[in-house]
Amino acid sequence: MIDKEKIKKAVRLILEAIGEDPERPGLRETPQRVADIYEEILSGYTDQDELVGFEHFANMVILRNVRFYSLCEHHILPFYGSVDIVYVPNNAVIGVSKIVRIVQKYARRLQVQEKMTTEIADEIFNSEYKPKGVLVMSRAKHMCMIMRGVKNPSVITSIVYRGIFETDNILRSQAMMLLARNTDLLEVDIFG
Repeated sequence: MIDKEKIKKAVRLILEAIGEDPERPGLRETPQRVADIYEEILSGYTDQDELVGFEHFANMVILRNVRFYSLCEHHILPFYGSVDIVYVPNNAVIGVSKIVRIVQKYARRLQVQEKMTTEIADEIFNSEYKPKGVLVMSRAKHMCMIMRGVKNPSVITSIVYRGIFETDNILRSQAMMLLARNTDLLEVDIFG
């Protein structure tokens, strides 16, 4: 549960600490705005969605470009990007919207990208549907690297393998090759 009153007090203290007047017109509502946005973007601590499975029709399922926005736990600055998920179903395929919600759940916490990638892989792999293998790849830009320190807009990639992807080099290579293909044409609005 997010304590919005504590957030409002903390934001007011930060404004005062940097020499601002929290009562000036442009800042008067800032503590409330920050508390409201933190409630939304840090909702992953309370999200508890159930996975839904469907009849097994595929040998491999690939979900690409699941967009996410998160906050780095080291500087409380945003990092953002996308997650690709590949899994080998066992007896059922998992509902796509549920996989997207898993990504959102872990992204909506104070986070480290590598940990987030691991948490997503582990939740899918350890779900009641017990896929034979899971591969999760996240790519992100970190504002803490862009705005401060090295001031470099590099993209960080983190990859986690579970199950059959840890032992079957050919299957893992096949999945990585499929992820490397440019499928941006799928993002074109086919109705427009």
